[in-house]
Amino acid sequence: MNIVVCIKQILDPEVPARDFRIDSERREAARGSANLVTNIFCENALETALQFRERAGGRITVLSFGSESAEDSLRKALAMKADAAALVINDGHPHPDPFAVARALAAAIRKIGDFDLILVGRESGDWGAGQTGALLAEELGVPCVNFVDHIDSDSDGLRLKRQTDAGWEIFAAKPPVVVTITNDEHNVPRVPKTRDVMMSYRQTLTKWTLDDLDTDAASIRAANSYYEIVDLLIPVKETQCEFIEGDSLESRVENLARRIQEVTDAL
Repeated sequence: MNIVVCIKQILDPEVPARDFRIDSERREAARGSANLVTNIFCENALETALQFRERAGGRITVLSFGSESAEDSLRKALAMKADAAALVINDGHPHPDPFAVARALAAAIRKIGDFDLILVGRESGDWGAGQTGALLAEELGVPCVNFVDHIDSDSDGLRLKRQTDAGWEIFAAKPPVVVTITNDEHNVPRVPKTRDVMMSYRQTLTKWTLDDLDTDAASIRAANSYYEIVDLLIPVKETQCEFIEGDSLESRVENLARRIQEVTDAL
């Protein structure tokens, strides 16, 4: 079975709130001292693929659409024992919309060749749109099942366990299919061994530009064709504290009641 796992490199969402800054001109989070990491839901997807391969066999190709720095995420995926990795270099809009990402990934997947199963994280940890999986399925003309946390094979194809608000659902699916993966206690990403990390940098990593793919490169570079980021800001929560004074407990209670009434009347 040919499995493709799509991953995204993002700004570390665990950066302390006190260090988080916004570039108001570019309307994006400023890098600052934060690291670039693999989106956690993408790592859940890779772990799910690795566990499925251990049970049913297959070949895993990891694919990313991003800047040159995304090579680090792909190397980590190779260290986790993915079989191959490919990077489509984004030389256009730094934050393409999910539709542009889906078109780039679909073109790359068609270039890779036949596929049976495509796994993506349920959403990214930066913008959190959660649309890429469904749009990718539409581009490829295959079904999509969302919020899956476990995949098994049977004689008829695949059995997908999906999380819902009330419990779980079991889907039967015949490849090819796109699946978005959510986190679960059973798909916590493994930590690669030091030797495997070192060996990953000796493995071949395929790189393509948008011009290497059979797609409309210009429109993907332009991106953000169906929505626009008008503003980006850090919420500010203001608090005020007022001390109620009085010569005795009874006077302080009376002054407090009077102050509460004044505030209530003002509202």
